Amino acid sequence: MNNTDNPATLNHMVEQHLNDIFHALSNPTRRAILGRLASGKTTVGDLSRPLPLSFAGVSKHLGVLERAGLVTREARGRERVCRLNPAALRDAQDWLEFHTRFWTERLDALGALVETGADEEGEQR
Repeated sequence: MNNTDNPATLNHMVEQHLNDIFHALSNPTRRAILGRLASGKTTVGDLSRPLPLSFAGVSKHLGVLERAGLVTREARGRERVCRLNPAALRDAQDWLEFHTRFWTERLDALGALVETGADEEGEQR
């Protein structure tokens, strides 16, 4: 039995992947990089030009985005070409949709309970 056959291990792996994605998205510089890459692939040098960071600083941010699976880098001669991987956001989107439904249902139930309580209180007066 390998580690991915164990539900607890698999759940931990999914949790870690979500943590990596949300960590990557938590930084405005990384979100700006993703925004630039949404327009198409580009080199690390082109990504670093408008940012107030060194080439090495941008590379560190790209490393975080790569570990989250949001960006891929490939060598083309001396340049590193970066590409957005939007499919990696699917796990985060699924998590957000689940929790949106969960809390919407809970808040609707609470609202109905408050309404019922308000109606009963009005009848008692």
